[in-house]
Amino acid sequence: MPTLSINQRLDALLPKLQNAGLLSNRGIGNEIGFYIFDYDAEYEPLVRQYVERLKSQLMSPPSQLILLEIDLYRTILDILSQRGVLQKALELEAIKGNAALAKTIAPLVRSDQIIAYIKQKLKGDEQLVIITGVGQSWPLLRSHSILNNLHPVLDKIPLVMFFPGSYDGHELRLFNTFKDDNYYRAFPLIPHQEHHL
Repeated sequence: MPTLSINQRLDALLPKLQNAGLLSNRGIGNEIGFYIFDYDAEYEPLVRQYVERLKSQLMSPPSQLILLEIDLYRTILDILSQRGVLQKALELEAIKGNAALAKTIAPLVRSDQIIAYIKQKLKGDEQLVIITGVGQSWPLLRSHSILNNLHPVLDKIPLVMFFPGSYDGHELRLFNTFKDDNYYRAFPLIPHQEHHL
């Protein structure tokens, strides 16, 4: 089976995310409609640019979806800002580096606080939630922890996580290097190989 290029996989996103079955969580049994679009981290700038265009296309006619994007990195910055420690955190990072920053602010950005932040952002009429900023938020946040804790929050709304790494339907590997954890409840959104019937 031929391998699809990143551009071919990105081009397949719009029709997939406009699919009525995906949007209504039909056809996946009783599983929650969580999907992962995995890609090599080198494509992060391309994927970011594409996601901006994709959001615009999905929210404009004919789709006109009500969509919420959660950028995990911006979420961390917002939480630190709300607590009045963002400037101190940036200064700490500049002086002592990422490891010291991560250790200091980890208690402020636990996954339960991220989930509470996402709950506040949800209006209740969303038809699709997308999660970005996964790579930028590492090592403070772990993808599987966010996904696990979002199950009760998004039980009826499909979610797509853009993941810079690999996901084989069982294991998340951030940057194709760091094993996040086994995670079985999401579906790979666009395969890497072309399937012919």
